[in-house]
Amino acid sequence: MPLPTHPINKIACVGEVMIELIANDSDTARIGVAGDTFNTAYYINALLADKEVSTSYVTALGDDAFSDRILKTIQGHGIKTNAIERRAGQMPGLYAIETDDAGERSFSYWRSAAAARSIFTPPCAVPIEVLNGFDLVLFSGISMAILPPETRAMVLDWIDSFRANGGLLAYDSNHRPRLWESVEVARATNVAMWQRADIALPSVDDEMDLFGDASQTDALTRLQSYGVTFGALKRGDKGPLNIATGAPLENAMAAPKVVDSTAAGDSFNAGFLAAIAKGKDVTDAMALGHSLAAYVVTKRGAILDISDQRLVSPQ
Repeated sequence: MPLPTHPINKIACVGEVMIELIANDSDTARIGVAGDTFNTAYYINALLADKEVSTSYVTALGDDAFSDRILKTIQGHGIKTNAIERRAGQMPGLYAIETDDAGERSFSYWRSAAAARSIFTPPCAVPIEVLNGFDLVLFSGISMAILPPETRAMVLDWIDSFRANGGLLAYDSNHRPRLWESVEVARATNVAMWQRADIALPSVDDEMDLFGDASQTDALTRLQSYGVTFGALKRGDKGPLNIATGAPLENAMAAPKVVDSTAAGDSFNAGFLAAIAKGKDVTDAMALGHSLAAYVVTKRGAILDISDQRLVSPQ
């Protein structure tokens, strides 16, 4: 279905933001704050902060010092935090990241008791209905995987109501097998989300890994069979495909050197959504997403200052 033409002035990104430990060359690590939908929120805000589009992050944090650090970091980036729940006696998740010489990353997670797993779970000060105040809401596979089954079901019901009232849902499956109870639950939940996604932002590797597609053509055909008609199929340095037509982004330039691929897909999502928020078409949105991701992977870390970068701009 075509996207509604009403303005997109308020964007919410929903999920988990964690303490990030980035291993240095010596026996030390740098502490950061990151997480897939948070990375996207950061880059959306960086691209659109001066264009009368507000970006909010929606999650649950604890009441500890690391949660305070996360909240301060989010606020410091100019992202709105009024939809962040604080849970007494809980803490955020933590992960450590290492990258090899080719820029590929490996992760170690400590997140099983993270406060974000309780988001929207009663009793809560930030119920899911708070999302009704946004024009565009982004969920990811991680956002859904960390939730208990009854909360996932509530999210799906809410999405139906939200879209019926003109809201837009963006979704990236961002598959992490260890977060799901089973592959069957992961597949069923992702199908349900793709059937509801107004803006679909899957990565071909994630889709093929989860559903066993033999090729990118099979993955694209399967996604289209769910009714997905708008968005981009991400293919890394090969450049994205228009998910409706299968047409590739022309002249997609690969990064000169991949140093850290941590936020490649997250930053692509941000560029794509920022362009759509400014009324650009899918080709321009793919171009901005690819341009941003191609820069982000040349540096270490998920969160980079892009203020001095000449990217395809959503003017």
